[in-house]
Amino acid sequence: MTYILFSVGTAKRTELDAVLKDDLVSRQSQKVREASAMGGPSDTLYVLIEGSEAAVRRAEELLTPVGTRLPASEGEALYRRFKDEDEAASAGMGLFFTEG
Repeated sequence: MTYILFSVGTAKRTELDAVLKDDLVSRQSQKVREASAMGGPSDTLYVLIEGSEAAVRRAEELLTPVGTRLPASEGEALYRRFKDEDEAASAGMGLFFTEG
């Protein structure tokens, strides 16, 4: 799966929400997190779009006026944190349903 990571100022949340509702982009995996929760600036959101190549290109086209694409070096580390968060949440839910 292809992905793209952007940082978007919290002041542009309305524009970000409009991008995320785009017909093609809305059908992809989307994650929006407060950057401060991941060691970033407090007035910023991190946006991860993961899906088909065409959809990721469309997301990049729509997100470019709203935010900044993260450089590969920073993006790779952040992508790993998003994935670790997902895995931790899945493991937690597994424990929740298997305890008894």
